[in-house]
Amino acid sequence: MLTQTGNPILREDLGVEETIESDNIVRWDGERLYVEQDVFHNGQLVHRKYRRTVSEPVAQALWAIINRAKQ
Repeated sequence: MLTQTGNPILREDLGVEETIESDNIVRWDGERLYVEQDVFHNGQLVHRKYRRTVSEPVAQALWAIINRAKQ
């Protein structure tokens, strides 16, 4: 199920209101962790399954959780 992440962002550089929807599933492609997002400008889809890299602190927290689960 896709969820809208955060409030719409006014992108003054593009003159649009940007919203993002994501299934919030962290994926691994063999090189990096990412989440897929659909990006909308003024309600119109502009990027389908855009890959946004997970930040290092989030990746470290996930690593700690995985290691605790192994014990």
